[in-house]
Amino acid sequence: MHVHFREPGLEYKETVASGAAAAVAGGFTAVACMANTDPVNDSPSVTAHIRQLAKQAGLARVHPIAATTQGMKGERISEFGALKEAGAVAVSDDGLPVGDPAVMRRALEYSRLHDLPVIEHCETLELTGEGAMREGAYAAQIGLPGIPAASEFIAVERNIALAEITGARLHIAHLSTARSAAAVRRAKAAGIRVTAEVTPHHLILTDEAVGDYDTAAKMKPPLAAEADREALLTAIADGTADAIATDHAPHHEDEKKLCFQSAPFGIVGLETAVPLVLERLVASGIIPLAQAVRLLSTGPRRILGLPGGDLRPGSPADITLLDLEATSTINPASFRSRGRSTPFAGLSLRGQVVATWVGGREVYSQSANR
Repeated sequence: MHVHFREPGLEYKETVASGAAAAVAGGFTAVACMANTDPVNDSPSVTAHIRQLAKQAGLARVHPIAATTQGMKGERISEFGALKEAGAVAVSDDGLPVGDPAVMRRALEYSRLHDLPVIEHCETLELTGEGAMREGAYAAQIGLPGIPAASEFIAVERNIALAEITGARLHIAHLSTARSAAAVRRAKAAGIRVTAEVTPHHLILTDEAVGDYDTAAKMKPPLAAEADREALLTAIADGTADAIATDHAPHHEDEKKLCFQSAPFGIVGLETAVPLVLERLVASGIIPLAQAVRLLSTGPRRILGLPGGDLRPGSPADITLLDLEATSTINPASFRSRGRSTPFAGLSLRGQVVATWVGGREVYSQSANR
């Protein structure tokens, strides 16, 4: 429910077609793509253009997420009604936070009128500064400027408070800290309309994955400490987190070859998420297979108000076939995505996507792609 397909404007990183190909190869029949394109998806024409590109590709269903604010500048609210009519399923300035609480409050109030969730990238830029990884002992050890955990949890707690007073639907993108997860848990107990997602990399890795300045481990929010990772595992097990989302954020290979401080934040994830979840979370006993399905499929559909997500007659025949015993090795050179940056390269995992159908039509087959 959280990808960046870069088109229009940044096709050298990813296109709707290449992103959709990566999605079906990874077992995803549908994706929701963020608005940080060029131009920004803050107008019905851009929303419609993305949908048309997806239709031409004929692979995964692509649901555009429109910008919360015009130009993602955090100042003027976008026209939510017109964007929803054009096909937007949510609004978000993901990649940037809505920094002004008054603007965020208006966005939540406006979203309630149109029954759209606001997906928020929770970050306090004044605290982030020039940080490149999570602030802590490892950042100090290797001499990189850190981003404090408070940069996230202050924004999470502020936005939950705004969701409470507006009664709007708030979705917290890519939870990464224990305190953020605790805030979401308390909010749900209080009846506030908040949902949240966690990424596979935050569930599996810690800040020490940066290693010797590996830019494949540079993303935002940054990888955190072991205590945070354990808190996120608890959050997916106890229902605090409603979805596992890839935050698939491809960049050109040359950009990720820059020094760690200069390289962009973001990694790819559509073609690695399912086997990672199957081995590291399901096979290890952290969550049952049915919970993995809820987190990867039916949970996101519920949050975004999309049809499907079941096998009843008459439902959309969007189906993924898995082999839970087959093993594979993550090889970025074989990715359908134009992005290649992943901290999981070379990892052998048990559990594979065998085939993917969208609308009853086979759009990916492992046997046909060997």
